[in-house]
Amino acid sequence: MIENMPAPDPRKPSAALDEARLRQQAIGVRLRQMFDEVVNEDVPDEFLDILRRADSKTAENG
Repeated sequence: MIENMPAPDPRKPSAALDEARLRQQAIGVRLRQMFDEVVNEDVPDEFLDILRRADSKTAENG
């Protein structure tokens, strides 16, 4: 005998899908935090010296 079971509602996301979305959201939040930290870091003096030397050579070569 076949039991009448309601078909799953395609509009209602499954628990696995909800969990995946929460994981994605958490990853996105952490990536934004890491990006903000990197953007706000000071530029190392050695790198600034390299840029200055490159600029001066470019200015000399006109």
